[in-house]
Amino acid sequence: MALFGNAHTVDPAKAQQDYARLLGHGEQMHAAFQLIRDTILFTDRRLILVDKQGITGKKVEYHSVPYRSITHFAVETAGTFDLDAELKIWISGSPTPLQKTFTKGVDIYEVQAILTQFVAR
Repeated sequence: MALFGNAHTVDPAKAQQDYARLLGHGEQMHAAFQLIRDTILFTDRRLILVDKQGITGKKVEYHSVPYRSITHFAVETAGTFDLDAELKIWISGSPTPLQKTFTKGVDIYEVQAILTQFVAR
C-alpha cells in the first residue's frame, strides 16, 4: 500500500511498453497508476494489479481481474486528517475486496471513472 505520497499516473504508452509481456494479442493499455512499488494497469480487457514483494521487489505477483468478474467497487476520498484515498474492488466468489491505497498524487475520481467505463459495459 502507498504510504508516503509517491503515487502518480503513468503514461499508458510507456506502461504498454513496460508490461508488453503481460498483454494478450491486441490488448491495449488505457491507464496506469504507480503506487510506491505497486502498479495498477487498466487495459481494454482487464485490470492488472502488479504487486512487488519482498525487500528487493524482485519477486512480483501479477493479479489479473477480468472486468466481468468485478461485482462492485467503492472509492473513499481523502479527508482532512486521512490524506489517503482507497479503492476497494469486490470480485465474484470472494467475500473480501481487493484494496489499494492512493495518496494525493492520484485523482481517485479519475480512477473511479476509468473503472466505471470498463465495468459498466
